[in-house]
Amino acid sequence: MIKPIPLLGLVLACATATGCMEASVARAPTAPAADTIAPLSAPEVVDAQTGTCFARTTTPALIETVTEQIMVQPALIRSDGSVETPAAFRTVTRQRIVRERREVEFETPCARVLTPPFVASVQRALLARGYYRGPITGVQDARTRAAIGRFQADRDDVLTDMLTLRTARDLGLVAVPRDTL
Repeated sequence: MIKPIPLLGLVLACATATGCMEASVARAPTAPAADTIAPLSAPEVVDAQTGTCFARTTTPALIETVTEQIMVQPALIRSDGSVETPAAFRTVTRQRIVRERREVEFETPCARVLTPPFVASVQRALLARGYYRGPITGVQDARTRAAIGRFQADRDDVLTDMLTLRTARDLGLVAVPRDTL
C-alpha cells in the first residue's frame, strides 16, 4: 500500500534537499500572498545581477501564557494594625503575543556552495561552539538543522533551521564583504 505524503512535508523536503534554484532571470519582488500558510511559500531564487541566493520562510508567532493575581478586595485593617479581613485575589490567565507571525526573506548560501564538505564544516563550527552534538556527516540532517536554529536564536538571526548567509558568516565559513567592515 502506498502511503500518501502530505503536500507541506513534500514541499519542505524538496526545498531543504535541493537548496536554492538558480535561474537566469532577475529576482522579482517577493510580496507574500495573503493566503500563504506554508513555511516555504516560494522556492529560493537567485538574483541574476549579484548571483546571491535568497529564501523565504514564515516565522511562527511566539505566544506566552501569563498568569496574574489580581486584587478583588483590599484587606481591611483595624486601627490597632491587625487584619480584620485579608485581601481577596483572583487568578487570571491570558495569552499574549510576544512576536507576530511574519514572512521573512533572507540571503542563503546557494546550492552549489552547500556541498557535503561545506556542511561538514558547518557541523564542526557548530560543534566547536557547543550547539551540535553528533557525528560529522556532511549531511544537513535534523540534528544539524536544530543546531543551526539554536545558534540563530542566540544570535538574533532569522529563526529558521536553514543556513542563512549571516549564520554562515557568524560561523566564520563565508567571507564578510569589505564594505560591511
